[in-house]
Amino acid sequence: MPPEKVEIFKYMEDWASENILTLLKPVEKCWQPQDFLPDPASNGFLEQVKELRARTMEIPDDILIILAASIVTEEALPTYQSRFNATDDLGTGANPYLGLIYTSFQERATFVSHGNTARLVKKHGDIKLAQICGTIAADEKRHESAYTKIVEKLFELDPNETIMAFADVMRRKISMPGHLMYDGYDQNLFVNVSTVSSRIGAYSALDYIDVMEHFVDKWKVEKLTRAYE
Repeated sequence: MPPEKVEIFKYMEDWASENILTLLKPVEKCWQPQDFLPDPASNGFLEQVKELRARTMEIPDDILIILAASIVTEEALPTYQSRFNATDDLGTGANPYLGLIYTSFQERATFVSHGNTARLVKKHGDIKLAQICGTIAADEKRHESAYTKIVEKLFELDPNETIMAFADVMRRKISMPGHLMYDGYDQNLFVNVSTVSSRIGAYSALDYIDVMEHFVDKWKVEKLTRAYE
């Protein structure tokens, strides 16, 4: 990255401390999976497990497929971070402008997907699982807020570079991190999972359009584009 671009990010450090670090949730308020699951040490553990199994029996296979894909995506987050830093599978290279715009989209997309999944499982009677999905969606929303604020600041400090990065990301289209998922058998696993997701209303092309339009409006892209015409 050119020295003048490095200076922009150095200039943003104090701003980030005041506007981004405040979005971090205190450790004592962070949730863990066991907060929602039966406690093996409790006297009613076996009964609670039976109740959990009974609830999930009502959930259709299509929704379970989306839940499994979501788990794979979330569990592999450290892998995505390493890939983000070292390779170009997502088309962002080592360009922080591209990377920050990409992650803004990705976090909002997963917020939408987890939120829709929460509503789907709730409809089939599993309130606890809906709560878990909703909690994850809230985390994704917080992540989205952080990346969105950073890109918004970049539009303010370096509008020319940021608008070109935005256009580049839009041309490439947003590939979700899970697009490389593979079970050892199905070469089109992500495509097939995406088809199921679209069919049941967890995440579809219409959601993709909504996410894109959200950021065009949020970052005032249309006004900036007109200014450069």
